[in-house]
Order: sequence, then C-alpha cells, then structure tokens
Amino acid sequence: MEILESRTNDTGTYLFVEAKIHRAGSFELKVHTKDGSAQAPFEVLTPMPKAGRFQGLSRKDLIYMIMPDRFSDGDPSNNKDADPANPTAYHGGDFQGIINQLGYLKDLGVTAIWLTPVCENDVAYHGYHAVDFYAIEKHFGTLAKFSELVEKAHQAGIKVILDMVMNHTAPTHPWVKNPPLPDWFHGTPEHHLNETYQIWTLLDPHAGPAMRNPVLDGWFANQLPDLNQDEPEVSRYLIQNTLWWIASSGIDAIRADTLPYVPRQFWHDWSAAIKKEYPNFRVVGEVFDGDPGVVSFFQGGDKGFDGVDTGIDSLFDFPLYGPLRRAFAEAKPVPDLAYITAHDSLYRDADDLVTFLGNHDVPRFMSENGATIEGLKLAFTYLFTTRGIPMIYYGDELAMRGGADPDNRKDFPGEPKTDEQRDMLEFVRRLAQLRQTTPELQTGKLTQVGVSKDAYVFRRGELIVMINNGGQPVKIEAEAAPGTWKDLLDKVGNIPVHEHSMIVTVPPRSAAIMKQR
Repeated sequence: MEILESRTNDTGTYLFVEAKIHRAGSFELKVHTKDGSAQAPFEVLTPMPKAGRFQGLSRKDLIYMIMPDRFSDGDPSNNKDADPANPTAYHGGDFQGIINQLGYLKDLGVTAIWLTPVCENDVAYHGYHAVDFYAIEKHFGTLAKFSELVEKAHQAGIKVILDMVMNHTAPTHPWVKNPPLPDWFHGTPEHHLNETYQIWTLLDPHAGPAMRNPVLDGWFANQLPDLNQDEPEVSRYLIQNTLWWIASSGIDAIRADTLPYVPRQFWHDWSAAIKKEYPNFRVVGEVFDGDPGVVSFFQGGDKGFDGVDTGIDSLFDFPLYGPLRRAFAEAKPVPDLAYITAHDSLYRDADDLVTFLGNHDVPRFMSENGATIEGLKLAFTYLFTTRGIPMIYYGDELAMRGGADPDNRKDFPGEPKTDEQRDMLEFVRRLAQLRQTTPELQTGKLTQVGVSKDAYVFRRGELIVMINNGGQPVKIEAEAAPGTWKDLLDKVGNIPVHEHSMIVTVPPRSAAIMKQR
C-alpha cells in the first residue's frame, strides 16, 4: 500500500487518505496524533467474476418491485423492535424472506427484482433515510445474506436492481452534527433551503439561480439533509460507495432515487465511473413528473442545453402512469395513452423506459375511485403489450388495496388466498408468459393504429392489440394480412381476414391480442 496523500478537516474529526493499493488482501492504517495512536484495519477483496453478474436490463425483462421489510419474513431472529401492527414501523421482512419467494417470482415470470434501499437506516423501514452508506440494515440481514440473495436470484434467472440514494441522508446521520467538510451539505438543520420540487426549472434556459437552487440544494421534505455533490470529496465518496455496493454484491442495475435533485454533472461522472468498470450495468432514474419534456431531459445519450449528458440509461415512465391510471382505474377515455406515447421522439429511446401502474409512492390501483378487477386486467394487458420494460409493484398481481403512504405499503400476503387473488394472479402470470414467449411484445415496433373515446388499437411488430375500455361491445376494423388471426387472450376467437381487413367485436372492458396463425 502506498499513501499518496493524507489530510484532516479543519476540526480534526475526519482524516482523508488517498492510497494506491496493488493487490487484494488485508491492510492497516496507523493514525498518530499528539494524544496517541490508533489502528484502522481494512480489507481489499478479490473482484467477483463478471460472468453472470452486472448484467444490466433489457426490453425482454419483467421487473418486480419489492420493499424488503414488507415482502416476506424468512428470519425471525432479526425482528427486534418489529411491530407489524404499526404501519410506519419495521414489520420483519428480510433477505431470507425474498430468497424463500424466488420460486413464486420465477413462476410469475419475473426476470428482475427492484429492492428499495438496504443500507442502514434509523427508524425508516423503507430505507430512504441512510445513517451509514456502507452498512446493511440489520433488520434485513447481513451483507453475506444480501450477496446470497443476489447469487440465488441469478441462479433462478432473476436479475437484481438496488435502489440507491445520492441526494440526501437521514436527519440523524452522524455527518449532520459533525460534517466532514464545512460544505458537505447544502445548509444546516437550522438554515437551509426547502425543496420546491419544480423540476422544470432545470431545463428552463431562462430560469435564474433563485428558481433552480431550491431544486438542487433544498432539503427534501424540508427535513432530509441535502448532500453537496459539487464538493469533490462528496462526489468521490458517493461514486466509490456505489462501486463498492456493485462489487460487493454482484447486482445488475441501480434505481437512482430523486434523480433531478442532484446536479447533472454528478450523474455524468457517476455513470461514467460505473460504465468504465461494468460496461453492461444499467441505471434507471426516478423523475417523478408527468411531462415527457421534463422526464426526457434526464435520459443519457444526448447533451442538454447545459452541455451535460447524464449517462442515465433509462427512466421510469411517469408521464404514461397518469393516463394509464385514469383510463383503466377510473374508466376515463383512452386517447391520452396515445397522446403520451406520441411524445416518444423526445427520448433518446422510449423503448428503454420502465412502465408501471403503481409503486410505493402512490395509492394502490385498486384503491382508486371506480377501480375494478376488469380495469386492473386491462391495465396489466396494456402494460405488458405497449413499448418499454414493464414493472409490477409487489402485490398488484393479487389486486392488493391501499390508499396513500403508508397504506399502500402493507405486508405482502404471500400465495393467493381468495378467488379474486387466484384469478388475478393467473391472469398476470399468463400475460407474463405471453410476453416472454412472444418476441413482438418485447422488442416489436409500436405503431398507433387508431383511438377513440373507448377503443385503442396499436401494433407491436406484426401483432395487433385491441383494447375496449367502454361498457359496451365495440366493433374494431384494422388492416391485416390475409388469412386467419387468433386472439392470444381467447376473448374473440379466430378471425378470418378478407381483402386485407379484419373486423373484430371486442367485449366490454376487455382486450384482444391478435396474431396471424
């Protein structure tokens, strides 16, 4: 080990050491002060083999989102302080519980799981209030158990996406009272900007600092200390920490939390560091906004007006989420679905977007006013047949109910226990299997064919998808190659084509996926 540089902060409470290490093994730093000396042992591990790890994501994947604490309790020994009756406390879910459910997930057709943050928190069961970026939350297990989960998921053909937070810490993080550098955070608990959430100001070439600064420097929810990524040591810490998590576990992708509230230059540097070591690795960013113009600004591949390419591979399709919920949960007109996808040219590649009908930050689909099982089935049908990489929020395949947070984060019930749950699970499983065995539903070109108040018709490759969101049967005519066409969902049977025209009567609130026999 060669020490290149060492320095303390102004208060003498932190030591920054830059070292060059040429091999794996155990090492030790010896720190000497006027009051004595101390030893700081550490270990450099041999890198994991890259085969079968760090795989990234593709349009062939089906993602399943899991909050570890709420999914499955496989190890009661780590349930200290757990209180399942308290909706904001730890409930006991852990890594072993997820391992125990891998068979269920594989049978469902899942090819990737997204886990909310697993680093050590204080009382935040959800994981977004870190108090130690290098420690595993003890309620979930150990680093060894997390690595076992990743390894066993890979053996089952399931990739692992880890949620990571670069924007902020918990208010109780030791840094808050004793920051390593004076500008480690933007502001202090007593004096700081409040987050305004006006993401659009970041792509407004006319917005001044007074409008942009609260977005980038404000404390999330007015309480979560905002890290200053413009400080080189903060940036280096976060980049090195990310690389450590990847190398220590073998994960395949990252979900980047609160993406817009972190400087774009940091995302560029962070993404470049990841890709340099793991070329196939992928990042999915959260930009919680319904405007395609705003969301697309953060996808990598092109420089924005600021000259920065974020390097972020994919984004969650929040613009599509709103129309999807309105159409299928509230039975509102469907043209907004076609209108949103009409904006796909704004993205570097809209086929890489992650589509969803619910997540941990919004009420459950089935708790929307007017939601029905028929509407949920239509929503899943659209999700699995349109462009993008579909994601299921745990329990939606069982029609779980739940209002706003924390009601939308109830414990996963496990295997279906009611006829409704069994019916819904079988329907989603069938859709997943269709998508898995039908290349057009994974990578086929999306072509809009027609849309009216209740009916929406589009192609995926050579397939024709017909959706009737209304309460009455609807007759749909579409151009098609001669021959006989079969509905893969068995709603309308076999349809003959005469003179290049297909006429299909689609039942109320149902869909057909037509394929030439």
